[in-house]
Amino acid sequence: MRVAIDARKIHDFGIGTYIRNLLRHLARIDRDTEYVLLCLERHQHMAGELGANFRAVRLDSPNYSIREQFTVPWVLHREKPDVFHAPHYVLPPLVPCRSVVTIHDCIHLRFPQYLPHRAAYAYARASMWAAAHRADRVLTVSEASKHDILHYFNIPPEKIEVVYNALDERFQTTPDDAALALVRERYQLNHPFVLYAGNIKPHKNLVRLIEAFDGLRHQGFEDLKLLIIGDEISKWPALRHAVHAHKLHKHVRFLGFLSDDTLAALYRLASVFVFPSLYEGFGLPPLEAMASGTPVVTSNVSSLPEVAGDAAVLVDPNSAADIQSGMFRVLTDPVLRARLVARGLVRAREFSWDTSVRRTRQIYEDVARR
Repeated sequence: MRVAIDARKIHDFGIGTYIRNLLRHLARIDRDTEYVLLCLERHQHMAGELGANFRAVRLDSPNYSIREQFTVPWVLHREKPDVFHAPHYVLPPLVPCRSVVTIHDCIHLRFPQYLPHRAAYAYARASMWAAAHRADRVLTVSEASKHDILHYFNIPPEKIEVVYNALDERFQTTPDDAALALVRERYQLNHPFVLYAGNIKPHKNLVRLIEAFDGLRHQGFEDLKLLIIGDEISKWPALRHAVHAHKLHKHVRFLGFLSDDTLAALYRLASVFVFPSLYEGFGLPPLEAMASGTPVVTSNVSSLPEVAGDAAVLVDPNSAADIQSGMFRVLTDPVLRARLVARGLVRAREFSWDTSVRRTRQIYEDVARR
């Protein structure tokens, strides 16, 4: 069997993590299938690092462009795979073979304001509709996302397969004491802190988190800090305004993007991890925090209860008071805290890239045999 996989977004956030773990685990479990990776020129070397049954083919067309609608099918016509896997929602109409598409979420339909203009929204909706209907199988990362796909695109439920995301390997190794001390010193973490990690778009609900944090400080946690890891703050001035409105400029820190090693250390140093998002296709950061032995407070909407199970305090993300109450409970109740830590470690182990990629590999075979 020959499988082609579009790997052009391998170094993106989110989808890039998905592609990297998909390829890494396919290389471990499957030496028989021939994998053809559609890559940007600068990423062609990665095929040689995966194994002899992986081969890179250059494809420099930009993602989400008109050009890729023609170049992707042309490359597939030349390479003649049995199955093509599009790990995001673009599946050109001229693809000449059976296909699998992964639709991680419907965020562009739920929050069209993130797209640059109305034409981009029309392109996203049309592309997702076409991919959902044309693909032989649709993969998604949670039951919540499956529900959204069924709502927006009205395809048979049996066509959609839920294959969960899982933890990247970097969170399965505990940083040693020296590494933790170095991060603590570098960022001057001399006080207990609440941690958020992820992008900082409006649906992540960080204005309410800042408001909840302000309320928590007024409950006697004057030394507590809030660390927000994600995009550059300049992109979203509402967050800076919220900090100044509550006079928290000395207590809320925006650290931007950090290395994986630094993030792994910060998870373990945090007093509580808070993720009050309004919408997630899967929601990986809470699972990363759980694997790090950190208690989690997260939203009771979208896929987050599905991911967290009984291993987190679930709160109403539309209520700053409820977010504040969740943090207060974790910080003041040692029994609850210990229970969350223990359950979180167990919960994180229930999500496995090995299991997920083996299922994906079986789906390739099922589609190829149709």
